[in-house]
Amino acid sequence: MIIFPTKKNYSKSNFYREYIEKLNACLIGMNLKTIISITDVLKEKIVKKRNIFVCGNGGSASVSNHFLCDFNKGIKLSSNKKILPKVISLSNSLELITAIGNDIGFEKIFSSQLENYATSSDCIILFSCSGTSKNIKDTIKVAKKIGLTIILITGFNNKKSEKVKLHLDLNCKNYGITEDIFSSLMHMISQQIRFESMSKKERVKTTL
Repeated sequence: MIIFPTKKNYSKSNFYREYIEKLNACLIGMNLKTIISITDVLKEKIVKKRNIFVCGNGGSASVSNHFLCDFNKGIKLSSNKKILPKVISLSNSLELITAIGNDIGFEKIFSSQLENYATSSDCIILFSCSGTSKNIKDTIKVAKKIGLTIILITGFNNKKSEKVKLHLDLNCKNYGITEDIFSSLMHMISQQIRFESMSKKERVKTTL
């Protein structure tokens, strides 16, 4: 859902300016307490060497795979291998996703994988603009059954109908801006964990 300006003579500069303003408003409006809680849960799972599963559709799938990269490599290197994240992106295998989608059903592309890998001490983070995709809802259902800690990050689903432990909604109806912020959140959290893992001397040499 993208709400475009209705004016006929709307310049490119005005369009871009409005996009930036909406992006900034959503960033400033985020609930920092919830973000801190999410960060604490992820840090705890990493320290305890638990699996962190991540998934999403479309652009959110890309964020999920990027999440894997920044956590598994970035945090590992920043901590001099003292902290070793175990992030598994359920959006990562085209072969497995298409096999499950074709043979079982598209709504099972994430949850079916979760059944293979997850234990009750693990965690899952789901990125979804609407939060209502069938495969996202089914994954939450299976994650609850297994006993995972569930983190749901949505663009425009403040009903909290899934009743997950941690739900951050951006109150943003623009898919592009929502996915921009998904990516920013992933960077914010990974960099904060990296920052905490560094010594004072290492922090001086590192820029955000």
